[in-house]
Amino acid sequence: MTDEKPRVIIIPPKPELQQTTTVTKQLRVAAYCRVSTKEEEQASSYEAQCEYYTDKIMSNKEWTMAGIFADEGITGTSTKKRTEFLRMIRQCKQKKIDLILTKSIQRFARNTLDCINYTRILRQLGIGVLFEKENINSLPPDSEFMITMYGAMAQSESESISGNIRRGRQMHAKVGTLKVPCYRLYGYEKDTAGKFRVIPEQAEIVRELYKRYESGASLRNLQDWLEENQIKTVLGESKWTATSIKSILTNEKYCGDVLLQKTFRTDVISKKVIKNVGQMAQYYMPDHHEAIVSREQYNAVKAEMARRSALRSPSKTAVTGRSCYTSKYALSDRLVCGECGTLYRRCIWTSLGRKYPVWRCTSRLNYGTKYCHDSPTIKEEPLQNAILSAINAAMSDKPVLLDRIKNAVSLELLPVQGQTMSLADIERRLAQLDERFQQLLTEAIDAEDKEACNAQFAEILAEQTSLKKQKESILQSRTDADHVCTRMKQAEQAVENSASTITEWNENAVRQIVERVTVRSADEILVRIKGGAEIKQRLERK
Repeated sequence: MTDEKPRVIIIPPKPELQQTTTVTKQLRVAAYCRVSTKEEEQASSYEAQCEYYTDKIMSNKEWTMAGIFADEGITGTSTKKRTEFLRMIRQCKQKKIDLILTKSIQRFARNTLDCINYTRILRQLGIGVLFEKENINSLPPDSEFMITMYGAMAQSESESISGNIRRGRQMHAKVGTLKVPCYRLYGYEKDTAGKFRVIPEQAEIVRELYKRYESGASLRNLQDWLEENQIKTVLGESKWTATSIKSILTNEKYCGDVLLQKTFRTDVISKKVIKNVGQMAQYYMPDHHEAIVSREQYNAVKAEMARRSALRSPSKTAVTGRSCYTSKYALSDRLVCGECGTLYRRCIWTSLGRKYPVWRCTSRLNYGTKYCHDSPTIKEEPLQNAILSAINAAMSDKPVLLDRIKNAVSLELLPVQGQTMSLADIERRLAQLDERFQQLLTEAIDAEDKEACNAQFAEILAEQTSLKKQKESILQSRTDADHVCTRMKQAEQAVENSASTITEWNENAVRQIVERVTVRSADEILVRIKGGAEIKQRLERK
């Protein structure tokens, strides 16, 4: 190696290429604009933004129009429903856009994560976003810090606005001035003053649904009835769903009341809506508007729904003795196995190319002979005939049957054994205990025997707990009693209005009159009529 400098040979540029004029390519520029609502003044803002960007792009000789992408009336906290925004991103990935103009980071996205993610995606594609208000071009890598800061501020603003709106709604709810929506509420509309107004034709349908369900009809039965009679939904559709019917039967608005804040959004970003089961306060306004059904009928339907739900098996594999098919037919929650006590289920059998319905023990169906060994399979036709015969035998003497139903009501309404205190007595004693508790608190400050005070506190709390349980039991008994009375009155009406002899199977009549049918063997059933009468009936084999 020597210390001599390396030789460098210089290759000069070609003169003809030095004189070549550089051709500047026009940038394909798109604009994105968004307004938050569809109100009239915001709509004009939307049109103004489109006009502004069209003029700005077309007046620049170095730019060519790549499109105006505008979302009208869509929130910026999420990109999921911003169809135009997503269409713009797709065109960027297809190399149809070189630069994006937008008013501000707040208009581009109020979600910091979305803002950063999309600017990074676009930067990798060589596409910049020019935020006019902040004077930031997203193409340089060092712009990300400023975008993150402004994005976080925009998100914080959205969260603040959302919190203010929520608090405002809660304050109005507390004083009863919150506007209650009635959109898509079957049977109601709002008048010019913004108050609920009953739609008579739809109200009659609602009353009929409540009446039929309370009488034993299932949601499927109600769906079939609505569609058979060509009754339209609140949206004018001919098809009903079990969910929409259930919402009518469980909505407190139909008895004139309103419950606010049934659901709430977890946060402004995800916008996930969850059911409020105690996480937040709720606001109940009784007698808010004209009722379609009585509060008694609403509560009776609610209790009936709870009763049916309690009869259903929580899963297909659970050994509960319950059936998943309760209330689909009149016998679904009445026909029981005499061996294991499990409900029977309706099935379709095929024999020699002919299909016919049969009833089988649910336990036997699900688990074979593991829990139930000898339960017979009963054909539907002879079973129905036998039940009709039993009903007709009971109906042969209507006065006696009505007396039995009334006696059953009185027995159902007897006080619970061991219940020595009335509701008034309990309330009075609870007030005394509360007063004594407060007095003891004052005494305990200067008391020398702290252990004695603690023992008295424990006694008071124990008695209060016991009394509150008794109070709860009495209130529940009253609710149950009301439901019993309603059901028995229906049974009385069914007996009084029915003919002396029932010749054809009637699901509603069976629901009203029959309490339970026990399968004793393949040849015999035991029919229990509401009121307590039990009739053994032979099955005719066919």
